[in-house]
Amino acid sequence: MKKLIIAIDGPSGSGKSTTGKALANRLGYLYIDTGAMYRAVALFLLRNNVSLSDESEITKLLKKIEIDLKGDPYNLQVVLNGENVTDQIRTAQISQSASIVSAINSVRQFLVERQRYLGRDGGVVMDGRDIGTHVFPQAQVKFFLFADLIERARRRNLEEVTRGEHMSLQETLQEIEERDSRDSKREYAPLRPATDSIQLNTSNLSPNQVVDLMMEHIKKRDEAIQLGA
Repeated sequence: MKKLIIAIDGPSGSGKSTTGKALANRLGYLYIDTGAMYRAVALFLLRNNVSLSDESEITKLLKKIEIDLKGDPYNLQVVLNGENVTDQIRTAQISQSASIVSAINSVRQFLVERQRYLGRDGGVVMDGRDIGTHVFPQAQVKFFLFADLIERARRRNLEEVTRGEHMSLQETLQEIEERDSRDSKREYAPLRPATDSIQLNTSNLSPNQVVDLMMEHIKKRDEAIQLGA
């Protein structure tokens, strides 16, 4: 198979990261978690006591941020200015902060440039909220995952509890609703399905079932590419 650029978009809790890792592992592709990159930016700003509403100061500080992703899909390490921050970026506070900074144009432009560089040669599975519409509109295969709100909240809450965070399902549900609103209403690269994306409802599907469906679509697309379609 030709090395493709595969974009996976969708709201929080739709299964992007879980299926993205599994798909990249099955294909032997590089997995890029763009959400982790926004979390790393949020962590840097919080550590430096920068107000998340101070866009001017945030823009100035972006030049001091270096983010890298290392490891295989199931052992992805997020490196911020030489420090492994994989665990530090997975808190509820960082999640909410990342949602806020991701709506800032300069932050998105800064990270989109890095994401395009990482995926420039293909052979990559990249998940996020604007991959198929903005980061890689030329991606050969685009998926948009969605699921019922309650199911998304249940999944996210289970992750939070597993990490030792004491979040109620109602608190997680409210957090996801706020995130959905910010992501869909932001001016720059809002969350929405690409017109040529394959939309999959993951509400009642296991991760393996979702990946199996994705593989079917990828094989069809690859065959069409080989035929010059």
